[in-house]
Amino acid sequence: MRQGAVLIAALAAVLACGPLVLDGYLLSLLALAFAFAFFGSAWSLMMGFAGILSLGHGLYVGIGGYTVAVGLVTFGLSPWLGLPLAGLLCAAAGAAIAWTGFRFAVRGVYFALLTLAAAELARILFEHWPLVGGTGGFFLPALGAGNVPLLSLRGGPDFFYLAFLVLMTAGLLVTLAIRHSRMGYRLMAIREDEDAARASGVPVLRMRIAVAALSGAMTGIGGGMFGLMNGSLFPGSIMGVAASIEVMIAPIVGGLGTVFGPAVGALFVMPVHELSEHLAQEAGVFGLNTLIYGLLVLVVVVFLPAGLAPSVARLLRGRR
Repeated sequence: MRQGAVLIAALAAVLACGPLVLDGYLLSLLALAFAFAFFGSAWSLMMGFAGILSLGHGLYVGIGGYTVAVGLVTFGLSPWLGLPLAGLLCAAAGAAIAWTGFRFAVRGVYFALLTLAAAELARILFEHWPLVGGTGGFFLPALGAGNVPLLSLRGGPDFFYLAFLVLMTAGLLVTLAIRHSRMGYRLMAIREDEDAARASGVPVLRMRIAVAALSGAMTGIGGGMFGLMNGSLFPGSIMGVAASIEVMIAPIVGGLGTVFGPAVGALFVMPVHELSEHLAQEAGVFGLNTLIYGLLVLVVVVFLPAGLAPSVARLLRGRR
């Protein structure tokens, strides 16, 4: 565990120099990659460690984003208070969904459908809720000349680059700590054989609720920062099915159940997505970006089924 923590700290220190050498475009792209690395770490706690498939993590991204944005604009609540509040609300939502599902033996693909239904229900409610702007969207006011990024948690590409770098680093450290903790071993026991874990004295229901709450809280905090970075929120884009799928792609490509998988996957997926869009615009072919993006991700999944992170780790060990 100590070696992993040192590696995470060294990686964060190197990446922290990014604003000194990168332009605004690359900083924005990497900030987006860091954001989805953090979301992926939160989602992987459920799927990668406990074997709980969630198709509705866009719910927590949306709740977190709207909590911080509405709190700031409508109620004058500082984002420094809005982010913990977003985490608490999303933790409660995650725990409620997990308790509802697993208390009544809703498991596997049926639980995945439950999470998807919860996210879609929330999206429909938000689209008809005047407080959050409905389908017209909710917009944050423009930054003033005297804006202090550390106070408002809003700024330029360099600020959000560093902010999401901090979140990604925190997500990696949390994942590492859980991986080597009693909770982590219990979750992996549940993933491998639920009945055997229960027979060994593992409190299965309590562990599932705890990991769902933690995953929801992390995603909600990330969603709050994501909303601040975007400056506008629309229910269909921030908490729809597409948002939930985007959260899942990075950890799947990077490697489920690994500490660095979500980060490696996000740093691969986001540039590929941007490159495919650029090629599609240059060619002038509608949908070409989706085709290129899908094919590249498919190649990784087919030829590296364990993900990019384990493959990179084996390569580094072989050279050493």
